[in-house]
Amino acid sequence: MSPHLKQVRRISAVAVVPVGMAAAFAFLAPAATAAPAASTNHATAAAFTGTATLTAAIQPQPLAVGGRGRSGAVPRRVRAYLWAKRQAGHPYVYGGTGPGFDCSGLVMMAYRHAGIRLPRTTYGMLASAKLVRVYHPKMGDLAFYGTGHVELFRRWGYTFGAHDYSEPVGLIHYGYGWRPTAFYRVRRLG
Repeated sequence: MSPHLKQVRRISAVAVVPVGMAAAFAFLAPAATAAPAASTNHATAAAFTGTATLTAAIQPQPLAVGGRGRSGAVPRRVRAYLWAKRQAGHPYVYGGTGPGFDCSGLVMMAYRHAGIRLPRTTYGMLASAKLVRVYHPKMGDLAFYGTGHVELFRRWGYTFGAHDYSEPVGLIHYGYGWRPTAFYRVRRLG
């Protein structure tokens, strides 16, 4: 190893130690002493200069959740999916809207808990002006199997819903012979 490379490693280690020490004590500092959040990460810049401060190391950075930017708001489709996920294990009940569900009953109630009213039946949902066809679905979008069955999209290969009498509400792995024919995103009108 060259002497120049050894010197760079030594300097890098010295610059990182103050940042690590500041991070270790960050939880001990009262929230009132924290500086307001800025658009840049001062802790990273301080690591390069070797002058990290406690307030720079503990500045909170906003999280981007579900594609809503820095607001931190969780999209309604994700809230609907998370509500439906909490219903896992409930039995399939034809026409059920809780605590037992059929496919459209689960989807309707999930979106109702997210603040959007959808029609009760699969055919009503397909005829609704609130649905927009998408070709790259995201978690919580609607996955229609033909025209008679609907579930919530989880990720490619998986939907979540009330499948049929033989299975409780849960995650369904779809594949050859049984796969969604269309995906829709629910938009809020009015």
